[in-house]
Amino acid sequence: MDSRRPPLAPAFRTLPEYLRHWAETTPERRAFTFVDHPAPGSRGVHRTLTWRRLDMRVRAVAARLAAEAEPGARVALLCPQGLEYVTGFLAALTAGLVAVPLYPPGLPGQDDRLTAVLADARPAVVLTTSRHLEQVRELGDRVVAVDEVPDAAARDIERVDGEVAYLQYTSGSTRTPAGVEIGHTNVVANARQALTAYGADAHPVTCVGWLPLYHDMGLVLSVAAPVVRGLLSVLMDPVAFLHEPARWLRLLSAHPRALSAAPNFAYDYCASTVTDVQKAELRLDGVFALINGSEPVRPTTADRFQAAFAEQGLGARTHCPSYGLAEATVFVSAARPGQPLRRFALDRDALAEGKALPARPDDPRAVLLAGCGAPAGQRIRIADPLSQVVLSEGEVGEIQVQGPNVGRGYFRHEEQSRRVFGADGWLRTGDLGTVLEGQLLVTGRLKDLIVVDGRNHYPQDVEATVQDTHPALRRDRLAAFGVAGGSGERVVVVAEHTRTTSLAELDVPALARAVRAAVSARHGLRLADVVLVAPGTVPRTSSGKVSRALTRERYLAGAYAVGGAA
Repeated sequence: MDSRRPPLAPAFRTLPEYLRHWAETTPERRAFTFVDHPAPGSRGVHRTLTWRRLDMRVRAVAARLAAEAEPGARVALLCPQGLEYVTGFLAALTAGLVAVPLYPPGLPGQDDRLTAVLADARPAVVLTTSRHLEQVRELGDRVVAVDEVPDAAARDIERVDGEVAYLQYTSGSTRTPAGVEIGHTNVVANARQALTAYGADAHPVTCVGWLPLYHDMGLVLSVAAPVVRGLLSVLMDPVAFLHEPARWLRLLSAHPRALSAAPNFAYDYCASTVTDVQKAELRLDGVFALINGSEPVRPTTADRFQAAFAEQGLGARTHCPSYGLAEATVFVSAARPGQPLRRFALDRDALAEGKALPARPDDPRAVLLAGCGAPAGQRIRIADPLSQVVLSEGEVGEIQVQGPNVGRGYFRHEEQSRRVFGADGWLRTGDLGTVLEGQLLVTGRLKDLIVVDGRNHYPQDVEATVQDTHPALRRDRLAAFGVAGGSGERVVVVAEHTRTTSLAELDVPALARAVRAAVSARHGLRLADVVLVAPGTVPRTSSGKVSRALTRERYLAGAYAVGGAA
């Protein structure tokens, strides 16, 4: 039944309106399934809500929230990944409140951020589950456990519609996190844009995801888009993926025309760790599209993943490099499913000067980038970050975005909102890129750019060189950054070693010499310091990306052991 295409829904303004529509027109269709893995060897325990059942649970929790808080108040979601998270999020919107997607206390390395976000958002109510109730009570006066609200509480409430649906806190490492105000029309528009870009507006797909629901891509792809289109969304916990990545691939195998998203490291992780025994049970010929929204998207990763699972039937044209950010709800631009991966080999020296000029793909000094396609339902332009002059094709500048999905600004941060969201209607993303042959190419972050002797160097480019130098270096767990020195900017690399080795086993000076030689040959850079640290030491943002800013801050504070420096 669920593989049939759902009927088209009228155009509604809010997600709760779409939810009610599907509950009335397709009540017995499956809406959300959460696959739990309670033990290391678990094959997955499935729990499912139909559209009718989801609507009942949402109305029950919404009624409870409406009794606890005035319209427009913030509701923090401190639920674990699962059906209660989906229910709580939609209930907050249904009650006319502003949801703040977060996570329960105890997420490794994220407690300081959680405290800072709660201080900034000042929620009137906190939603959690009975399992986390005691922990969460220490963080808020009014706490509601989603799973303890009875069905009998369900009722239709007169919702007072505000403009803001939720606050999407950016995943960066700043001490004062900023919450993007995402309006009801923003999230519906962005869900429609993503559905169009990935072909899910015209084809029945199943959304399969493990990305955390407090992250922008996880929330839009696994909740908003399925609600708008009436699609089945199958969820699992990010930790379950990290413990055994084959679990994600099994879910892709089990559901027809699966649409899923993951950061670049996840594709490398699957290719390197999924065993032949695990591969034998996979059938990936039904996978519709795999979204890669990392910074950057590496063509070599797509190739590695494709080679690893070609025998399981994975289509050669399923990989969809994409670009987005929280300030635009999430989705901005994407390669389309069914099209070959667009690859660009660029001259490294010209790129450092702000020009995207072609190079030979086999040139060891070439920069290899994947095209992130084109936007759907919005506009992008490339502008000079200082003068705001719009640049021509092939010139590198700041990516700027205009469309109905662009958020309203930062909650209680007016000056920052004016600077980023601007008065001319264009969102300043802070990301650098260019357009070639109709494809958006993302080259890096403006704030992370390393400038040495007047030349620009992209840290992710240096990191890619470093991690390929030695097998003991852990992929995508390293940071390159600049620090002020007596004679100008000095470049430092902090890298984790793999879990299968230790510092005592490694010849750290020899490894550092190899890294320095590789970076010097490919980038013309002299590294001032190479620091090797234990797994888990390089800090990451809440979305799993390496935080260069926080790594730099810790390095300058002397937080890294001298024994790993060379």
